[in-house]
Amino acid sequence: MTENSSTHPRVLRLKQVLDRVGLSRSTIYDRMNPASPRYDSSFPKPMKIGSSAVGWLESSISKWIESKLDSL
Repeated sequence: MTENSSTHPRVLRLKQVLDRVGLSRSTIYDRMNPASPRYDSSFPKPMKIGSSAVGWLESSISKWIESKLDSL
C-alpha cells in the first residue's frame, strides 16, 4: 500500500520551504515577525517537531502559495 500526502500530512523543513516559496531564510522569518515591515499574517506558522526543530505543513505552504497566485 502506498502512502500519499492527501492521507498523511507531510512536514517540510526550512530548506524545503525555501525551495518551494523562493524566498530567503531571513525573508521567511520577517514574514512571521509582527514587528517587521515585511510581516505577512497569512504566512503559515511553523510547528515544533523536536526539541530544537520546526517544520511547516506542506498543505499550508501550498495554500499560501495559491493565495498569492489568486491575488495577482
